[in-house]
Amino acid sequence: MSFLKRKIKYAVLLILLAWACGETNKDDTPWVTLFDGETLDGWTQKGGEAEYEVRDGAIVGTTVHGTPNSFLTTDKIYDDFILELEYKVDPSMNSGIQIRSNSFPHYMDGRVHGYQVEIDPSDRAWSGGIYDEARRGWLNPMDGNPEAQKAFKQNEWNHYRIEAIGDTIKTWVNGVPAAHLIDDKTSSGFIALQVHSIGDDQKAGAKIMWRNIKILTDSLWKYSKESPIKPIITKNQLTIDEQKNGWKLLWDGKTTEGWRGARLDSFPDKGWVIENGELTVLATGGEESAAGGDIVTVDTYGDFELRVDFKLTEGANSGIKYYVDTNLNKGPGSSIGLEYQILDDERHPDAKLGNHEGSRTLASLYDLIQADPNKPVNPIGEWNSAYITSKDGHVEHWLNGMKVLEYERGSDDFRKLVSESKYAKWPNFGEAEKGHILLQDHGDRVSFKNIKIRPITKEE
Repeated sequence: MSFLKRKIKYAVLLILLAWACGETNKDDTPWVTLFDGETLDGWTQKGGEAEYEVRDGAIVGTTVHGTPNSFLTTDKIYDDFILELEYKVDPSMNSGIQIRSNSFPHYMDGRVHGYQVEIDPSDRAWSGGIYDEARRGWLNPMDGNPEAQKAFKQNEWNHYRIEAIGDTIKTWVNGVPAAHLIDDKTSSGFIALQVHSIGDDQKAGAKIMWRNIKILTDSLWKYSKESPIKPIITKNQLTIDEQKNGWKLLWDGKTTEGWRGARLDSFPDKGWVIENGELTVLATGGEESAAGGDIVTVDTYGDFELRVDFKLTEGANSGIKYYVDTNLNKGPGSSIGLEYQILDDERHPDAKLGNHEGSRTLASLYDLIQADPNKPVNPIGEWNSAYITSKDGHVEHWLNGMKVLEYERGSDDFRKLVSESKYAKWPNFGEAEKGHILLQDHGDRVSFKNIKIRPITKEE
C-alpha cells in the first residue's frame, strides 16, 4: 500500500473514531423544551406587573415600581420532574424559580405560593437554597454549604438543575450540589420565573434573563443524580422563620413527651400509636373517648397561634379542642373545650346535625358556628392543615390557607350561641383564660403531625 493510500486510510479512521465518540457522548435524555426561544407560548403572568419579553433567545424580566412580586408561570402543572435552565441576573436583584407552586382564589386572593429555588446575587449568597414563597419562609438555606455559595457566577450565565421527585427536592448551582430538602407540603404545581418587587429606594429597570429551559418527566429514576448533601427534613420540625418568631413544637414526632391522657396522669397505653412521624388515634367503632381517650398537652395556653396537619380516613370524626378544662365532665364523653371540628363531611352523619345548621362540619366551631361551605378540603387520605389563632378574645379558624370563620369569645353573640347548644350546661363555657390543647379520640382513625404553637404575649 502506498504512503498516500495509508495516509487516506488513517484519516478516514480518525474521522470514523471522532464520529463514534460524538455519538457516544451525545445527550439522549428525552428533554422537553419549556421555552421555544421566540415566544411566551405556554406561559402566563400572575401576581405583579413586571415586564416579561423575549429577546435574543431569552426570556427577559424587568423590575418596575409599585407592584408586588411577579411570576411568569407555566400553563401546565407538574408533579415529579427534573428541570434545567440557565439565567443571568442583575447584581441588585433578588429572584427565584418557583416549582410545585399554585395560585388559588381562596389563598391570599390568588397569591402565588410554593417552593422557590432562590436566585441570590447578594453577599449572603444563598442561590440554590429553597424558600417557601408566601407560606413558611426559608426551608433550606445555604449558610451551611460554602461550596454552593461560591458556585454562583456574578454577571454571568448560571446553570440550575432542580430535581423534585416524591417528597425530595435537590438543587445544583453550576454543577455544585446545593440544597437537599425532604418536605411533603405540596406534590404538584406550576413552574414560574420570578421578578421580585422593588422598594422606592431601588432603581427600576433591573433585568433577569432565562434561557434553555427544559424539563424531564419520564423515567426519572434513570436520570436522577445522587447528592452528597445531608437532607433537611421539615416533618415535625420548626422552620428557620418559625424559630425566629417564637413557635414551639407541641409534639416531637417520636415520643409522647408533653402529652397525657385527658383523664390520666400519663399517656394512654392503648388507642394511640406513633409511626413514621405520625400520631394516630386508632379506629375503635366510632364511640367517643371509649378506647385510649382524648389526649391533652401537659401545659396550658392563653392567647396563641396553633398549627396542626391532620389526615382523615373515610367517615372519620375527631377534633382539635382548645381552652380545655380537664376537671370538667368527669363522666362519659370527651373533655370540655372549644372545638375545631375534624370530620368527613361527605360520609359522617354529624355533618347534618347540630343546634346551628352546618356547625358540625369540618373546621367549624363545633355545634356553634359553621365553617365557610366553600372551604378548600383535600381528599380523604391526603393531609389538611388546620390553623387556629386566639388573641384578646378574637378567634379564627383556617383550613388549608383560607379563613373559614371568626368570632369573639365572651361576646353577647357568642354567649347566645352557647345558650342554644349542648354546652349551655357548662358555666362560662369557652371563656377560660387558659386551657389545654386536646386531640380527640372519637373512635375513628385520624392522624396528626406538625403540631406547633406560638404563645402570644400580652405585649403583642
